[in-house]
Amino acid sequence: MGKAFANKGSRRLLNAWAFYDWANSVYSLTVVSAVFPLYLGAIFRLAEVEQVTVFGVTLGRTPLISYTTAAAFVVIALITPLLSGIADYLGNKRFFMKFFCYLGGISCIGLYWFTLDTLLVGLVFYFLGVIGFWVSFAMNNSYLPDIAFPEQQDRLSAKGFSLGYIGSVILLLVNLAMVLSPDTFGIVDTAREPAEILAMKYSFVSVGVWWILFSQYTFYHLPKGYRREGERTRIIFNGFRELQGVWRQLRDLPVLKRYLGAFFVYSMAVQTVMLIAAYFGEEEIAWGTDSERTTGLIVSILVIQLVAVAGATLTARASKAFGNIPTLGVINALWVVICIYAYFVRQPMEFYIAAGCVGLVMGGIQALSRSTYSKLMPETTDTTSFFSFYDVAEKIGIVIGMSIFALVAQMNNSMRPAALMLGVFFLLGIFLLLRVRVKK
Repeated sequence: MGKAFANKGSRRLLNAWAFYDWANSVYSLTVVSAVFPLYLGAIFRLAEVEQVTVFGVTLGRTPLISYTTAAAFVVIALITPLLSGIADYLGNKRFFMKFFCYLGGISCIGLYWFTLDTLLVGLVFYFLGVIGFWVSFAMNNSYLPDIAFPEQQDRLSAKGFSLGYIGSVILLLVNLAMVLSPDTFGIVDTAREPAEILAMKYSFVSVGVWWILFSQYTFYHLPKGYRREGERTRIIFNGFRELQGVWRQLRDLPVLKRYLGAFFVYSMAVQTVMLIAAYFGEEEIAWGTDSERTTGLIVSILVIQLVAVAGATLTARASKAFGNIPTLGVINALWVVICIYAYFVRQPMEFYIAAGCVGLVMGGIQALSRSTYSKLMPETTDTTSFFSFYDVAEKIGIVIGMSIFALVAQMNNSMRPAALMLGVFFLLGIFLLLRVRVKK
């Protein structure tokens, strides 16, 4: 006899779902935002090179990672609907969530071997880590309407992000101590690399272990998922048919369709900020020494994470008092102000202020966007396909946003005008949100 799962809306089930954010958010903080950007710059400086040649193309470190990231998101956008359709027909999306969780965790451990001498191997691990994180996260998102009632979803979504921020900050503090004082942890210089670079590599291993280890609690309590009724043929292509089905349904769901349009636009900017913030800080801010740069950037990321906990909670309360759409509109307006301010930021203290402002609105807009979409969805057991549509829109937006940001930055030889361009996306997001009319 199989294990009995908790009922929808139960505290145990909701906590297990939210705890996955605790498990996987260490990837987005350590690998995406903090330690890996520093590590990449450090190994380039150690080798005394500014560019490398990959497949006959000479690239700097930021374009190298930008192109790798963009390629990963193209793959994510293609396979997410494919997998979601298969998961719905098999009734076992937990399997796919596990697979990509383990893929991401093992890839993080593999970043230990990311060096300029093994560049292609390292890029493969980075590429697979991006895919593992985002696909498993999409599967986790799709569980939200399955396990929580509409009145629970805003608070639960915010709780997930808050747990993620807290857990990732705990591990980052340990990683920061390792990098700044490696001898305390028994990490010493070797003939090939300094102790602080070796400490960064150990940080990647710690992320993979943390992610895999803590996800077990979520996997133990989450049900497999709903199984689609009816004949199951052409399972491989069902995902694309499901995506088409969602698109056809949107024609009869004008509120959800307009919301998705607004989300697509402002999410371009939000996700681009998350992916390039550390690189902006490294290149545009006058830190002084390498040690001050390392400390300053990690402190900035910590400020973002700590403030984001309060931001996600305040946003959930504001949405309850004023409604989801008006709250999202105000948050987008705050993002516009931040983008304008970023254009003028040059000193570390100014960057810390910008980081605090970003943290205040980052967690809120992510959590509220996810729960708003869940609440606007029609009553259906086909939640995975609907959320795959949401995730595909987000991933295509990331590719477009990153490309436009890189183009504007390259044309102006600076990221500052590109930051203003992101503000334009948020302004357009406000306009599109005004068109979303939701009944009380």
